[in-house]
Amino acid sequence: MNHYSIYWIKEEFAHHFFHNSEVLYRFIKEYQMNKNREDLERQYEYITLDFPKSSLISHITNNHPNNSNMKVEGNRLKIYKDIQYISLHIQKKKINFRSEMIHDAEELLFPALRLFQPYLFIVGNDLRNYGWISPVIQGKKNKTGQVLYSYL
Repeated sequence: MNHYSIYWIKEEFAHHFFHNSEVLYRFIKEYQMNKNREDLERQYEYITLDFPKSSLISHITNNHPNNSNMKVEGNRLKIYKDIQYISLHIQKKKINFRSEMIHDAEELLFPALRLFQPYLFIVGNDLRNYGWISPVIQGKKNKTGQVLYSYL
């Protein structure tokens, strides 16, 4: 089984690093390998958000695919359908999950997570896989603060 971690990135950093995912990936890997470095710890704490365990479990329970089964054991979830299986462990700053293929997570887990929060960054712990769970929408901001109206 492959092992992945999901991080909730603050919106401002998600917008900044959406097209620079490689930089965010390297930072997370560096932090994982050097957790004793205070500078990396502070940066990691600053750019990530905590997962609200109970509301996240409730959300996934209410939004998992109808044709799948789910079992909740404390901070752990198991989602399965036919031969597809995902095991999740929700921690303070990340969700660890295991699945045979990332496609299983795409079908059984990611739709519920996309409804929960769009700024989730996924890192493969065994493989060099990483990316955003959804595209980060970069809205054009009106710099003058004025609103234009059209009468059609």
